Amino acid sequence: MNKYKRIVSFLLVLTLFSSCSKNWLDINVDPNTPSSTVASVQSRLAWIQHYYLYAQGTAGTRAGFVTQQLTFVNSTASNSMIAGWNPAAGMSTTPYQFFFIGAGANFKDMEEKATTDKAYHYLGALHAIRAMGFMLMTDWYGEMPYTEALGPYITPKFDDGKVIFEGCLADIDKAIAYFNMEQPAATAPLSAGDSWNGGDVGKWLKMCYGLKARWLNNLSKKSSLYKPDEILAALNKAATSVGESTVVSHIDDKSDNIGDILFADPVKTSIVFDNAGMNTNTLVTKWYENILTNFDNKGVEDPRADKLLPWAEFGSPKKFVRSKGVDMQSTIRMNSGPIAASYNDQSVAIQSNGRSVAPHSWYINNANTARWGDTVYVSVKSSSIGYDSDVSDIYKWNDGTVAASGTFYSRPDAPTHLVAYPEMCFIKAEVLFNKGDKAGAFNAYKEGIKAHIDLMNIKLNSYGNINVSKSPMAQVKIDNFLNNGIGTAGDITLAKIMTQKFIALSFTQQNWNDMRRYDFSSSVYPGWAVPYEYTVTAAAQQKIPQGKQFRRVRQVSHEINYNADNLKASHPNALNDDIWSFPVWWDIKE
Repeated sequence: MNKYKRIVSFLLVLTLFSSCSKNWLDINVDPNTPSSTVASVQSRLAWIQHYYLYAQGTAGTRAGFVTQQLTFVNSTASNSMIAGWNPAAGMSTTPYQFFFIGAGANFKDMEEKATTDKAYHYLGALHAIRAMGFMLMTDWYGEMPYTEALGPYITPKFDDGKVIFEGCLADIDKAIAYFNMEQPAATAPLSAGDSWNGGDVGKWLKMCYGLKARWLNNLSKKSSLYKPDEILAALNKAATSVGESTVVSHIDDKSDNIGDILFADPVKTSIVFDNAGMNTNTLVTKWYENILTNFDNKGVEDPRADKLLPWAEFGSPKKFVRSKGVDMQSTIRMNSGPIAASYNDQSVAIQSNGRSVAPHSWYINNANTARWGDTVYVSVKSSSIGYDSDVSDIYKWNDGTVAASGTFYSRPDAPTHLVAYPEMCFIKAEVLFNKGDKAGAFNAYKEGIKAHIDLMNIKLNSYGNINVSKSPMAQVKIDNFLNNGIGTAGDITLAKIMTQKFIALSFTQQNWNDMRRYDFSSSVYPGWAVPYEYTVTAAAQQKIPQGKQFRRVRQVSHEINYNADNLKASHPNALNDDIWSFPVWWDIKE
């Protein structure tokens, strides 16, 4: 790991010199003599934030395939395998790379520089991100190098999840302490380098307490460690309104062609766009569609459905039609589906697999007639001005027909709700419900739904009224849903709370954490079940034996190839095919 640190620190400095489109990327040093010590704390923080976000975004999108928010066109690609609960090694690498190589490799140098400068708020941000990154790693892989990570050790030892978890909580407490300190006037203000909260220390403190509440609540299986009153105390100091949330803004910039040093992806676009919205192969599932269109079987559609499910134009005259969700409990993926749709953009009919395709119409370019109905599935793809050199972020066929509207989170300028008020509401609702306070739980649950709608509408209002997907939610639909679609204090259930939390936390790793905490229960997540293809695929059942669930990610090849002895010692099944089914530390009931 020390070797990676030295190489990437050098590359990161080179990248810093070439990236001056935002004030937090500007540095005034000689670009001809870069070293790991020249970068200012403000320049280094912005890049650490970027690389951590990419790690989180990749983990969150891949978690979406595990939890069946998302699925994938039929293929042997890693994400397609994840969707079928038949995970491949390719799932493991990117979160690890972006956290350790992109972000973590710069922690030591930034800490030394910030300490010398008495840049206490930068030290607070650094400890917060360090905690977030290592918590992501233990959520993802279980045991990890921690106490010997990012230091001089070529083959660092692995620590168990409890050590990492407790270390992350300690780092959050350090972050809180630093944020409560006053920096000298001559020190660079946090606003000069902070791309998350714009230097607002109050928001950072709210974020830290929100993370603390999240992580303490993840201990729900640990009877001796789970302390509901401590969670509620943390929530009292976390965000108590939408405006106190940490929401990261992203932009679709025509000049954003620098790319990061690992994947060369644009650096200003949203993390979900970078991980899902760039491509045409990611689809939503029927279960996700159902919880948005008929929550609690009340026949009242969630106003967020139009914004979280993709649309496309069909027919003549053109008409926007919302995508259907792929039924993961059906045999579709065992019958070569779903297949991405094609489109005849010509003014004459064309021939495809023995049939005539009318001008300006959708079709499936495959001889399997069972797949010809797959045109009902629209990808979450968004185009972009920067990455795709398009005129807008709406993906269109050559004749101007909308091929995919994008979704709220998958556009290049979509916000990242990093630690936001709606999640705090749902944590409170869960804690109060389990304490027997149904009235308090319902109030927090309803407030969480409303807060997520409000948070989405802040961004949607900025678009105006482009199309049904890219426009604000109407107040009449919001009121109808909140008054008639979510139940009452008298019929509040844990299932309602957790399902609504799932919607509000779309594309996040935390949804997988929550499903693991509740053992993928269909009582807590009504209508949810393992994908059908898993039940008839022998290879999948070798990795996740029948009766077990998708509990973690196998360790990356870097550790397998170069740190095998320490990896082997970290878990009895660390090198076995079935390691995917073994729970991480906080997921083991005690």
